[in-house]
Amino acid sequence: MIENSEIEIDQLKQQSVYARLRDQAYFIFTIVGIFYFIELADVLTGQSLEIWGGIYPRKLTGLIGIPLAPFLHGNWPHLFANTLPFIVLGGLVIISSNRERFVGVSCIIAGIAGIGTWLFAKGGYHIGASSLIFGYLGFLLWRAWLGRNLGWTIIAVLAGFLYGSIIISLFRSQGQGGISWSGYAFGLSGGIIAAFIFTPKLKASETDQ
Repeated sequence: MIENSEIEIDQLKQQSVYARLRDQAYFIFTIVGIFYFIELADVLTGQSLEIWGGIYPRKLTGLIGIPLAPFLHGNWPHLFANTLPFIVLGGLVIISSNRERFVGVSCIIAGIAGIGTWLFAKGGYHIGASSLIFGYLGFLLWRAWLGRNLGWTIIAVLAGFLYGSIIISLFRSQGQGGISWSGYAFGLSGGIIAAFIFTPKLKASETDQ
């Protein structure tokens, strides 16, 4: 009877883990679906959404883009290029924490990247999820450094191995037209700041388990 009970408990734990991973995957892919729906709407309206929802530096009307710009992309290739990194890095963030913290981390990154872009970027509309992608990478790497946690370190090594090279593009993109290096830089900074904010909470929650 005891062995059967232990087996049932293990099965329930496995089902709980699978259900959690499934829900988190649904959440990430729902966000990606919103990206594609918005891009389709943008194409059908002649790219008017980019102008309406993009960040335009140092103009009051450009402030609306701070929460909206990560959902907008210049064209389909731009969106395609951001899709896989967003799924992988965003997925690593949500899997290693939870949905609420993922939303919190995303809001901090978008806010810091948006404000930094509005203050310091060159003229023109700035859009795209790249700031979130850089932010997720910064969050994963810096959280591992702050937390000294084996699981977080493994995730950080995986993230760095897969996408660490994009940090190099931060320096290469300076001066290149059509690339918002400020969004990259402030997105990365936002991820690091989010790690400082959320790592103590994550550590405390783990000690309660």
